[in-house]
Amino acid sequence: MTKLKLGPIMEEKPVKATLELPASLHRDLTAYAEVLGRQTGQPVRDPVQLIVPMLERFIATDRGFAKARRAKPVGGPGS
Repeated sequence: MTKLKLGPIMEEKPVKATLELPASLHRDLTAYAEVLGRQTGQPVRDPVQLIVPMLERFIATDRGFAKARRAKPVGGPGS
């Protein structure tokens, strides 16, 4: 079986955000949730729950972002 990048989804107190998803993305999230549920043994009730862990994973593994985040701003206030 293929190993997915996401693991089990942790239940945490949510912060409300409203967004519109293209139908094709929602279908992909639904399919991903089904595969993830089979792989982890924990069904994902709402595929929208995948958005936050996916974004967290994306940010955590983006080397360019990590490098930019560590870099000191040049020419900022007080320079």
